[in-house]
Amino acid sequence: MKWRRLNGDKIDLPIKKAVEQTIVRETKAGYKLKVCIGTDSQVYGDTTDFATVIVFLREKRGGFMFIHTEKSGAIMSLRERLIQEVGKSVTVAYELCDLFDKYDIAMEVHADINTDPHFKSNVALKEAMGYIRGMGFVFKGKPDAFASSSCADKMV
Repeated sequence: MKWRRLNGDKIDLPIKKAVEQTIVRETKAGYKLKVCIGTDSQVYGDTTDFATVIVFLREKRGGFMFIHTEKSGAIMSLRERLIQEVGKSVTVAYELCDLFDKYDIAMEVHADINTDPHFKSNVALKEAMGYIRGMGFVFKGKPDAFASSSCADKMV
């Protein structure tokens, strides 16, 4: 997986090593961190673009993010696409969770799924919530899922 920063700079290290270096640097600078991971997608004709973000929040001091984008040629239903988004976020969270435990950093997985049943994305709420919580992660859906619905949304 190729990751980059918001300014476009490529992250050449494996993501786990880059995240650990970031955690060490930020905590040495005196910041208390929280991490939110989310994915969003957008369909463009025959292609679906996905963006996954790792958002680092500095308590009361702003934040920054790492970004991974990819394309898929598969045609899928809304539910299938939303579950794919959640799967991508959970995969990244699972790869990094031991670091967050080691450095005592709170982590949430954000799903671009509305908790209000009046919205189309609600069709995948139960599956997504079960998947994320079943993996032992904190689940956040819209309107609280800013990592997926705001940060990743701007990257697709």
